[in-house]
Amino acid sequence: MKYLLALLLGMATLSLGFGYADTAYVYTPSAENLKARGEFADNKFGIFLHFGLYSMLGQGEWIMTNQNLDHREYRKLAPAFYPIRFDARAWVQAFKDAGARYICITTRHHDGFSLWNSAAAPDYNIVNSTPFGRDLLTELAEACREAGLKLHFYYSHLDWDSEDYPIGRTGRGTGRDTVYNYDRYFDFMNRQLTELLTNYGPIGAIWFDGWWDHDADPGFDWRLPEQYDLIHRLQPSCLIGNNHHQVPFAGEDIQIFERDLPGENKAGLSGQDIANLPLETCQTMNGMWGYKIKDQNYKSADELIRYIVGAAGRNANLLLNIGPQPDGALPEAALERLQAIGDWFDVYGETVYGTRGGDVSPRDWGVTTRKGDTLYVHILNWPDRALCLPALTQKVKQAQTFPAGKAVRFRQNAQGVCLELPETPFGPDYVVRLILSGK
Repeated sequence: MKYLLALLLGMATLSLGFGYADTAYVYTPSAENLKARGEFADNKFGIFLHFGLYSMLGQGEWIMTNQNLDHREYRKLAPAFYPIRFDARAWVQAFKDAGARYICITTRHHDGFSLWNSAAAPDYNIVNSTPFGRDLLTELAEACREAGLKLHFYYSHLDWDSEDYPIGRTGRGTGRDTVYNYDRYFDFMNRQLTELLTNYGPIGAIWFDGWWDHDADPGFDWRLPEQYDLIHRLQPSCLIGNNHHQVPFAGEDIQIFERDLPGENKAGLSGQDIANLPLETCQTMNGMWGYKIKDQNYKSADELIRYIVGAAGRNANLLLNIGPQPDGALPEAALERLQAIGDWFDVYGETVYGTRGGDVSPRDWGVTTRKGDTLYVHILNWPDRALCLPALTQKVKQAQTFPAGKAVRFRQNAQGVCLELPETPFGPDYVVRLILSGK
């Protein structure tokens, strides 16, 4: 109970950081929101999708600014965008079979192109500006409802195309005017967010990105409290996360880590303190977020499974990214790994779903997860048949391998619990299930 209570309570007022001028803002999450936080933390695994005009060029989602493409020339991609193999139901079925419980898609990335029929951007969206002419989000939302998966929306705060967006530290070579109107841009974003939260049914989360574009400009005010209030008013249970690489701001419901597990900072983007909120780490399946034709450096299925387990042992979800091909199909290499992950979840799902980080903090050998009086010991890297855990507050009643159910001999004293494994640990995740006493 203590694990659930700590998660649900969250923190009403957190670090405000640069670009968040209203230091008096206080956020009190609703009952619906607190319930949604717990459900989110139970889900453990989601699929991230980076898809848009940039997919056509096969150079990743940052192609416009990496190559200093003029935004007016970049717009000319839209009349040729026709993802003929896009099939929302096939996408969702593949993700569900892989064990994912939710999907997050880039509704509008930094290039400013909208993947839905946006009245706020009538001349630059997938329905009005492309021969495809279909609202991709409508189809995806319907497929998610049918399959019972939650749908989350990524939304970029920055825009390399809009003349109203104040130029930050990126996108300076895209040919925009240096004169801007943030009031107008802020209104535009809120009209788009209103569309996303009123036209597509219940949305699990809004996943913001781009705040860091003005991280060297502490006087810039994003006016996030007003925007966060709008979202919570439209859908109280909709969670807000912001990939700003800071301690969460007031009004946010989840904490995001990029390319690192909570507590790690190998990629240099996740050095922030860990807040008392549901956690999510996003990671690529290969090297890029958007489709890159030369990037075939896919992580193995075993590595991805260990990442899912490592996140769960740190009380976090894994949001695993796929960059669909320009034609709308999912890469075969991604589908192969999804199938392997799904096969693993079919057997080991109970050791991850609905759990929280276990009594033993992450170690070099692996992690633990916990559900009720069951502690799952996930051995990810250990060459021996004996493994000693630090002291536990409860007595171990029973120990056995999972799922085979082989008895595991153990000795417990004030210093810890030593497990005598029936075999040398093997596979991507060797699990021992400990049943603990209530005292």
